[in-house]
Amino acid sequence: LFVLQETEIRSLAAEIERLKNCGFESETPSLEGLREENAKLKYRLNILRKSLLEEKKKSSKSMININAQLQEVFGTAIRAAYPELQNAPLAVTPSQQPKFGDYQCNSAMGITQMLKAMNQKVSPREIADKIVKNIPTNELVEKVDIAGPGFINVHLHKDFTSKQLSKLLVNGVQPPVIEEKKRVVVDFSSPNIAKEMHVGHLRSTIIGESICRLFEFVGHDVLRLNHLGDWGTQFGMLIAHLQDKFPDYLTISPPIGDLQSFYKESKKRFDEDEEFKKRAYQCVVQLQNKTPDIIQAWNLICEVSRREFQKIYDNLDISIIDRGESFYQDRMIGVVKEFEEKGLVQVDEGRKVVFPPGCSIPLTIVKSDGGFTYDTSDLAALKQRLQEEKADMLIYVIDSGQAIHMQNVFSAGQMIGWYDPKVTRVEHAGFGVVLGEDKKKFKTRSGDTVRLIDLLEEGLKRSMDKLKDKGRDTVLTPEELLAAQRSVAFGCIKYADLSHNRMNDYIFSFDKMLDDRGNTAAYLLYAYTRIRSIARLANISDDDLHKAAKETEVTLEHEKEWKLSKCILRFPEILQKILEDLLLHTLCDYLYELATTFTEFYDNCYCVEKDRQTGQIIKVNMSRLLLCDAAAAVMAKGFDILGLKPVQKM
Repeated sequence: LFVLQETEIRSLAAEIERLKNCGFESETPSLEGLREENAKLKYRLNILRKSLLEEKKKSSKSMININAQLQEVFGTAIRAAYPELQNAPLAVTPSQQPKFGDYQCNSAMGITQMLKAMNQKVSPREIADKIVKNIPTNELVEKVDIAGPGFINVHLHKDFTSKQLSKLLVNGVQPPVIEEKKRVVVDFSSPNIAKEMHVGHLRSTIIGESICRLFEFVGHDVLRLNHLGDWGTQFGMLIAHLQDKFPDYLTISPPIGDLQSFYKESKKRFDEDEEFKKRAYQCVVQLQNKTPDIIQAWNLICEVSRREFQKIYDNLDISIIDRGESFYQDRMIGVVKEFEEKGLVQVDEGRKVVFPPGCSIPLTIVKSDGGFTYDTSDLAALKQRLQEEKADMLIYVIDSGQAIHMQNVFSAGQMIGWYDPKVTRVEHAGFGVVLGEDKKKFKTRSGDTVRLIDLLEEGLKRSMDKLKDKGRDTVLTPEELLAAQRSVAFGCIKYADLSHNRMNDYIFSFDKMLDDRGNTAAYLLYAYTRIRSIARLANISDDDLHKAAKETEVTLEHEKEWKLSKCILRFPEILQKILEDLLLHTLCDYLYELATTFTEFYDNCYCVEKDRQTGQIIKVNMSRLLLCDAAAAVMAKGFDILGLKPVQKM
């Protein structure tokens, strides 16, 4: 980007110089045109220069993705060594053992196979040697050595690593530079109006929120959408029941406290009372015709649900915009017409269906009675997001049971020409179900679905019990204890979900998630609080640390200092991987590795030395305190992406 912009600036500057040489003394009309052209070019030049300066300033503060930088270095070396190869394999990974350096380039074996296919017999070690000889001058690599059959071990410059840590400490944890800011639409949570949120909504809500936070952190424009089930035939029976139970609903707001019970009452009447059923269907027709009184009743029911949903969203710190199926009703007519005009609709027993390519099950876009379906609303939503929202990326966080349906919808969108998958990323981020400790679908003892609000309240209770068991209520103020309770309760519920591969089912267990040992939120939140307390107990303020970050070099002489520094600086490459595969457990695994690596460092490297008798501070190693601060800063940003809220005291 910089090279292109600088090239354009030079080109514009040359054009301005050429215009100057034409002379501006004469007042001829042609020179007036030249003056105007010159002014436009200067304006464009200033805009470009300003843009370039802003990009460079942003880039200078951003964390560097070391893996990506090494791939550029070795990519250049491989192209120089083997210019005849197209798309030569490029594999750079962190080393698993210190004796093999800090990173490894394992491309030689793959290149051997490519050359063999071209009837050239060369050993991987010879190839590795040729790659090494063509490595360009760079600031990252101190030395390389070749091990075994052709593994290239890469040793990073300690000066480079130290400078990256100092940059992080001075500027904070800044996101890696992205190639292009994109419009990202994320569809998640999506409960149904008039029904309570249950444990089945937990995963979509938590995973979707974290995906949004990640894409926002790196600089994308994210639209968070709640595709509420707020339309359909069930509203006929709800409105008819509302009219009977609260006949003054138009003037007096009905006190519907328990919407779940209200739904069950209306459903019972619908199933048992034929007269009520007829009225319910009439209400559906009136709703579709947007009769004012019926619309008001519908709005009342929706508002009661939204208030209940918001209580859960507030507890879990979820930000989302409600945009239910009702939003797309008027657009569905146009969608059906478009498919018909392009000859893509078939009639099957009165239904209008569409067969997307590669899909065995058709989409029903109009029922035999003339009504629309979920398929129609999902197609209308896809089109609206692509064409009106101008989405560059669309992510649907919906359970894996909907995989075939989502593939059908996406395939239909491509077939009709709404988007090209090579240009626009449309992806289903599926996930498994929540299981009970009996490894069956998570239910209450009576066999009912677990209400989400009950689950959160149980989490708060157990969190407080755990804190009191540890004696925290005797050392924390009431406010600190409450903050710790909420941090642990909601953090543990989120982390237990996110730390599992979303594609798999996972077992919900409060005992495991509240355990302060192993890869749990309780352990990580405590580890973070402990790291933050080191400087505080040494009477070193945040201002002292920030000043030291500008003046003190982070020395990395001890092997545990070096190991921790490399772990801290891997953060951008972890984020890049998740941006590609949307698997957030990678970040959880990284944070756990960072916490355990920090413990190794702290156990082996004195940060603050104290007199054993008096407890007075004898010596403060500021370089190591800065390393503590860098680890805590990265952990805090990782927590923020996962939606965890750490506390100063626990």
